[in-house]
Amino acid sequence: MTAHQLIFAYLAIAITGLSVMVITRRNPVHAVLWMLVLFVHIAILYLFLNAEFLAAIQIIIYAGAILVLFLFVIMLLDVKDVEMERRFLGLWPAGVVITAILTLLSVIVLREIDVFPPLGQFSIERIRSEGNIMTIGRVLYTRHLLPFEIASLILLVAIIGAVVLAKKRKGVE
Repeated sequence: MTAHQLIFAYLAIAITGLSVMVITRRNPVHAVLWMLVLFVHIAILYLFLNAEFLAAIQIIIYAGAILVLFLFVIMLLDVKDVEMERRFLGLWPAGVVITAILTLLSVIVLREIDVFPPLGQFSIERIRSEGNIMTIGRVLYTRHLLPFEIASLILLVAIIGAVVLAKKRKGVE
């Protein structure tokens, strides 16, 4: 095994393990801290794939802003440790069956994916000569302009909804 394969194997195992740690923690603050470690590993994976811009965005936006937002929400809601309710304990056999079915479907789908698809117009040499940000901008604002604008409108509607919900109504206390 080469050094690159070892690094990639470590990142794959670490990202999978950290994802499990995030969803299995009972304390929400601990889950957010594990998510921080997960986001750092994902940023390292982006660096490994020569996507420096995405690695920087991963750290700045997700590890910085989103996790701080999560921590503020957790602290504002004063979330206590959630106790597992007895009514859901009898459903674990159904969960195992559903997980097995989804795993089987995932394997069937993944067998159809071509691991080494033909190279597109954006080779590593072209991206390096042009720059990551220029390449991302060109693709985002030409070929994917409509989905970008739809995402912008969805975020705008979410912001307006948050303002409406946060605004106190006159006469209602």
